[in-house]
Amino acid sequence: MYRVTKTYGHDLGLTSTFRQPKAQSHCRFIHGYALSFKLTFECADGERCENGWVINFGGLKPLKEWLCHMFDHTTLIAQDDPALHLFEDLNVDKMHGKLIDLRIVPAVGCEAFARLVYERVSFMLQNRELGDTRARIVEVEVREHGANSAIYRAPEVVDIGLRLAAQGHIPVGALSDAG
Repeated sequence: MYRVTKTYGHDLGLTSTFRQPKAQSHCRFIHGYALSFKLTFECADGERCENGWVINFGGLKPLKEWLCHMFDHTTLIAQDDPALHLFEDLNVDKMHGKLIDLRIVPAVGCEAFARLVYERVSFMLQNRELGDTRARIVEVEVREHGANSAIYRAPEVVDIGLRLAAQGHIPVGALSDAG
């Protein structure tokens, strides 16, 4: 099995604002980060392309465009946010002009964004939007800054690890970061 990573770093400037309305901390207020994304792809030896690559990084332009659309100077609000209507008003304010570039998502935060990106990349791979590849997305890491990140990993990767641990092939402690 071969694995490669593609990183869209903080230097790309994917700055987004969001809030955690249920938080009992300052995270309930609108705040933002220059997010970074690290994606891990894999494929078996016989699945690599004619160049021997797991995935053609040059073919990931549609992914970068989608990341910019979703996370570049945008406000991400959870679909169940009780103040959603206020953000929608800011997105189409006819008197003052559009004040935010709104994205309504299932949930917000690093964990939610990692899963959102994972699911979008899976969809793009299945629909050949990222080229003719047999690669699979294994995990996505989203980083707010140097101290905070979250990883969403393919469910089958976690399941395989748990089965191997149950069979005694790998120590259970090796799975501490698996899910």
